[in-house]
Amino acid sequence: MKLATFRSGGAEKIGLVHGGDAKVFDLAKAAERAGKADPAFASMLSLIDAGPAALDQARDLFDKHGKDETLSQAVAGVEILAPVPEPRQMRDGMSFPLHILQAPRGQLKLAARAKGDMAELARIDAEPLGELPEVYRKQPIFYITNRFSVRGTNTTVKWPRYSQVMDYELEFGIITRNKGANIPAAKAKDHIFGYTIFNDFSARDAQRIEMEGRLGPAKGKSFDGGNVMGPWIVTPDEIGDPYKLKMEARVNGEVRSRGVSEGMLFSFEEIIAHVTKDETLMPGEFIGSGTVGNGCGLELGWYLEHGDTIELEVEKIGVLKNRVERQTA
Repeated sequence: MKLATFRSGGAEKIGLVHGGDAKVFDLAKAAERAGKADPAFASMLSLIDAGPAALDQARDLFDKHGKDETLSQAVAGVEILAPVPEPRQMRDGMSFPLHILQAPRGQLKLAARAKGDMAELARIDAEPLGELPEVYRKQPIFYITNRFSVRGTNTTVKWPRYSQVMDYELEFGIITRNKGANIPAAKAKDHIFGYTIFNDFSARDAQRIEMEGRLGPAKGKSFDGGNVMGPWIVTPDEIGDPYKLKMEARVNGEVRSRGVSEGMLFSFEEIIAHVTKDETLMPGEFIGSGTVGNGCGLELGWYLEHGDTIELEVEKIGVLKNRVERQTA
């Protein structure tokens, strides 16, 4: 199933996406129509908390009432929100080796450009990438980001006033289910509710400075509306192998980045196992893959401009579309 959170008539609802991603079936309305109103359909977190039985009921409702046109609306006619507008936690990883190797080089080049040091820029370009630091193979690396700054597809991301260099990041991620701690990787699939696309918008100049403090990204990542996910959640049964998905980023319709979800240093199952060592995983958390290789302007030396439209597409999930705008005051 593809499950969306949407706003219609001033109310926030959840629905099942169908009709070639063109329609959304109102689950709460369908349950009421069937005489079986269910609090599980009040929000995406409620649905996740209610467990597999609620998903089965959603399937059953659509099987029985999906052809009733009064229970569906055009996706284009509603506001598609982030599938989980306020996740219970947000972690984003560093899983793709090429990005891990190229991102620090990108930051060095950004610093050289800021100083107008063309000789240093040429020196950096001439250096080989080197070897992957061993720590990335020893354990999953991630940071915790701002769960209150989440937005969905078709939103405008306001460029933070303290930044001159904005970037996109081509990622995907999981939404969790089933509370648990000390979860072995072999059982971690039971804790994956579904998959979504993630654009971790980044203020690269701010990030470059704060990363010198060796504590991880802060204002380089945390600004209102900068964590974008969606357009919906796709349940694992429709994804198949999540580590073979084609990924693409387009800016103003022009392809900037292509990748495949293959080659993560640690699978989401292994990341869950690491995260839950003596720590409880809650239903409705988000865990990001990190940026796929060549999946951002930092690696390519090609940053965003005022008014750019960014589309991230991940096979079997959909397209996450946003616009960036500078703030004038």
